[in-house]
Formats: sequence, structure tokens, C-alpha cells
Amino acid sequence: MHHRRPVKLLYGREGADLQLPSDALVLSGKDPPAVANPGEAVAAALADPIGTPPLAELIRRRRPETVAITVSDITRPVPNRQFLPAMLDALAEAGIEDERISIIIGTGMHRPSTAEERAFMLGRDLLERLEIIDHTADRPETLTRVSADPPVSVCTRFVEADFRIVTGYIEPHFMAGFSGGRKGVFPALVDLASIQRFHGFDVLAQPLADNGILDGNPCHEISLEIAQTVGVDFLFNVAITRAREIAGIYCGDLVEAHLAGCEEVAEWTTADVPGPLDLVVTCGGGYPLDQTFYQTVKGMCTALPALGPDTTLLQISGCGEGLGSPAYAELMRAWGSDWRGFLAHIEANRHETKLDQWELQVQCRVLDRIGSERLWFATDGIPAELQGHLGLTPLLGEGDAIGRAQRAIDDYLSTHPAARVAAIPEGPYTMLRRLGD
Repeated sequence: MHHRRPVKLLYGREGADLQLPSDALVLSGKDPPAVANPGEAVAAALADPIGTPPLAELIRRRRPETVAITVSDITRPVPNRQFLPAMLDALAEAGIEDERISIIIGTGMHRPSTAEERAFMLGRDLLERLEIIDHTADRPETLTRVSADPPVSVCTRFVEADFRIVTGYIEPHFMAGFSGGRKGVFPALVDLASIQRFHGFDVLAQPLADNGILDGNPCHEISLEIAQTVGVDFLFNVAITRAREIAGIYCGDLVEAHLAGCEEVAEWTTADVPGPLDLVVTCGGGYPLDQTFYQTVKGMCTALPALGPDTTLLQISGCGEGLGSPAYAELMRAWGSDWRGFLAHIEANRHETKLDQWELQVQCRVLDRIGSERLWFATDGIPAELQGHLGLTPLLGEGDAIGRAQRAIDDYLSTHPAARVAAIPEGPYTMLRRLGD
């Protein structure tokens, strides 16, 4: 009989407590402390940024009539309410009234934000003070062409603003190396066709389009080129604690500040794994990230350094909004059970990128390693019939997802008593590094 200990995984809003063997590895990075006084820390960072003069000095030099500030959409747990008020205070002190400021939610190709989500992301006070709009990638009348070859269009309100500020947070990213920085423009504010090219078969087939890699990463290079073409006057990125509070602030120059943040975030989020394990238990990152299966795929890919051909990967995810976009749902119904056929199809049609096909393409990295029969999945958010189209083995039956996941773990250990087990409690917010690499 295995001695057990509880491990809490990010799952929905409340988390999932699972009992794992007492000798199971818990693959987590460091949990840095939150800054003591966010308002003071933000003001200090704005007054002493990386690679640029202070924000107030830039404003006084440029004397802009309009300022555009981009923020991430609901899929990213950015603590906007901790830093935006101090940023607005700095702008006001430099002579920029609220009426001259627009907040643009960088939706990329995600759906528009709801009123409830805006209140959650920004707070009701800011909703009443500022103009807030969603980027709309599929509405050409809201976009301005910034590049001819390849053709790229960007949110007009951002392009035409006299002063452009990009905000967001930095975390490991399973395609672009790290989030933040240039991604606040591309893909957050560009047209749908550009997003599709950005996630095309050839781009994602390159091995450097992976977690923690910037040098030579095509996703990073494409994003940075367009962001620099548009022009970012000031970057404001943060790193966050597990409680979603500000741990680090990296603001100033688009490139220098972002790189400084990536270096620190890499140190905080990296966990070493000794090699392939027998059973790995992970999650989709909790609310708000794990509300769709589309975003849940990130947690699967994060686990790759711990996976060998005989590993079983068990993932639990909320998926309260189901699969994701209608296009993604249609794609999974058509191809999810035939991932090898899907890869052959998109390679043969490499010059035509269907909406959201890239998420299944990166899921195929996991399927190519362990197969769908070893990819176990527990959720209460997706009907059982539909789970059969997701290229995995759904954990169905009585009880809720947490209970079904626990039964699957117990059954596995009863037949594999010497199994090497690991948990990744923060899922996609952790970056695994294989020892020796």
C-alpha cells in the first residue's frame, strides 16, 4: 500500500486536491514573493524603467493627444487592477486626462470580452473612467495595414494613437518561448489572416517554436518584427505569484524590458525533471486559463520533458466554456480521433491554415510521444460524447472530475506499485527542464 500525501493542482477557481504517493515528485518552480506595495512599486518602476527615460518624461517630450494602452483578455490572469491605477496617475501627472486614454483588450482571435469579464479584469472604477474596446481581428474596417509582404493589419485605434503602451505578463509559452512583450501587439492586435499564418504548419513544425526559447524561435521573431514596425512607445510587463499578485515589474523598452523579465521568469518557473516518468499528473492552469479545452492543451505540452513513450499523462481541467471557438470544435470533431491523418492533411495543405488548427498540431507533439491511449483527461465541462473526439482517453463514469481522476490514479498504482510518479501543480505556468539538457 502506497503512503499518500495531498497535492493541490490548479483547477477551476477552487483547485483540485489529489492523493499521490508520498515519494511522488512535485514539479514546481519557485513562488516568488509579491511586491510589498504594488502602487509604490509600479510608480518606482515607471520612474526608473529599463532602456528608456521615465514614462512621464516620454509623455512630456512627445506631448501626445491620445494614448492607447493594450491589456490581455480574460484568458490571461494579468493583475491589471494592481498596476493600471498607478500608471494612470503617472499619465495624469504628465498632463494626460482620462478622456484621452483608450484601453484596448488584445483579444487576438478570441471572442469579445463580456461585461462581467471586463469588471473582473479591470475593476468597475476603470470601466467608468476610461473608454474600453475589444480588438476585432475579423473586422477589416477596424484595422490598418502596416506591412505589405506579408500583409499584416493592426488595430487602427492602436496604430493611430500618438503614444502606445503595451501591458501584460510574462510566463513560459509553449510556442513563443515566453508570453509578454511583443505578443501584446502580435498576435493580440492583428488581423485574422496574420494570426493564421503566424500559427501555420511550417512555423510550428520547427523545433525552436517551444517553451523557454527565444533565439531562433520563429513565433518570437515574427511577433517582434511586427511590434517594432508598428512601434511600441512603452512596455509594461509583470511576473506574478501563484496567488496572481505582482512579483516583478519589467517596463520600458520593448526588447530590453521583455528580455529582463524572461530571464527572471525562467529562473522562477523552471523545475528539473530527471527523465521520463511512469505517471505524470498535470492540470490546465486553473481559472481563467482552463475554461476551454483549447487553452488546456498548453498544460499537456508543458509536460513533454517528463514524458517517454511508456508514460501515462493524466490531466484535469475545468473547461467550463467547453472546447473553445466553433471552428476549433468543428476541427476536433473532424480530426481529433485521427491525429496522424490530421498532420498529413495540414502538411499537404501547408499554405492554407484553418482557424485554430495550430492547437491540435501542438497537441500532436504529445500524441506522437505517448499516443492517445496514454493521454488521460478528466473534466466536468465537456459532454462525454464530445470527449471521444479529443484525441485522448477520457476518464468517465460516476462522480466529479476530481473523483474520477483520483480513481484513475489509484487504479494505476494498484497495477504499477513501483511507478515513478510526478505532479505539475501549476500546469502550463511551470517550465520543465530535463536534467542533462
